[in-house]
Amino acid sequence: MKHGSNPLNIIFLCTSEKGPSGGAKTIYNHSDIINKIGLKNTTSEILHIKKSKISKLNKSIEKLFKLSSDNYYGWSDKDITVSKNFRSKWIHRDIKLKENFFFNKKKDFVIFPEIFAHFAKKLCIQYKIPYAIFVQNGYCLNPTNNYKLLEKIYRKAKFILSYSQDISTCIKLSFKNCEKKILRTNISVDINKFKFKTKKDNIITYMPRKLPSHSDNLIFFLRRNLPKNWKLKPLHNMNEKDIYKNLLKSKIFLSFSNMEGLGMPPIEAAIAGNKVIGYHGGGGLEYWRKPIFTTIQHGDISNFVNMILKQINYTKMNTQLKKHRKKIIKKYSTEQEKKYLLKMIKKIGS
Repeated sequence: MKHGSNPLNIIFLCTSEKGPSGGAKTIYNHSDIINKIGLKNTTSEILHIKKSKISKLNKSIEKLFKLSSDNYYGWSDKDITVSKNFRSKWIHRDIKLKENFFFNKKKDFVIFPEIFAHFAKKLCIQYKIPYAIFVQNGYCLNPTNNYKLLEKIYRKAKFILSYSQDISTCIKLSFKNCEKKILRTNISVDINKFKFKTKKDNIITYMPRKLPSHSDNLIFFLRRNLPKNWKLKPLHNMNEKDIYKNLLKSKIFLSFSNMEGLGMPPIEAAIAGNKVIGYHGGGGLEYWRKPIFTTIQHGDISNFVNMILKQINYTKMNTQLKKHRKKIIKKYSTEQEKKYLLKMIKKIGS
């Protein structure tokens, strides 16, 4: 596929998740930026997929009569259908939708998230549609135990997208002959979305959906030791805008990232002016630096509590913190994301 005067339509497959999803947010961002980047004849669409009703019924019957087998796990390409007119209420982006599985090999280029990589055989390979894999979590490279199929899918992909060193390392370990196919991309946090009129309060925020057993234990101990002028605020059942507002009010954010390609909430918390304490999740090592970020070993709850109590007296945004925050803002800016996406588009056309 040569690009220039020829039309190019980049199609991202995406889940139909109603709740918070960093992976979906990144896909929405990428597609939105491509449409606004100003390149002639270059467009992008998002194709939301979901499990069909028949598939869900069959799975229920299998469970009821214990008919399931260990020969295969993960979604099958027979299970999926298009989720028409779906738009995430949690993520507000101006996106274009594709509502069918019909691709034009003269202009379409399909990007599969790693959790749906195995669908490339039926949707792209057999029709000679060019495609890539977008790995957002190196610990989700096995959506099926049909490893022979996965080897073929990654081998035939034009390139493999990664936005952290941790992800790239996992790809190299899983598919050793694909190292040269890895293409770096970036995630972004729009600083303009943090421009609310608010002031910092003695608030500690966290996301209870992340490792709930860990956060429940930590909150149990912390409540009994936290000074009365400090409050805990769970970020739960909120849209993106409300999360940003609460992060701007809080002084400390507790991170429970767990085996993630590049946890976005700690980045957003840092940009909102929080000190971040907790787990980096693996991929977070990409940006996890003092003085903004404080590492807690996974599961070390007592030390986690003590570190929070120690830090509550040192939450003012001093010169050193402001300097590091500016680096985070620049590293994960929309401009940086555009640069990587332009390289990707050039790679597609090469």
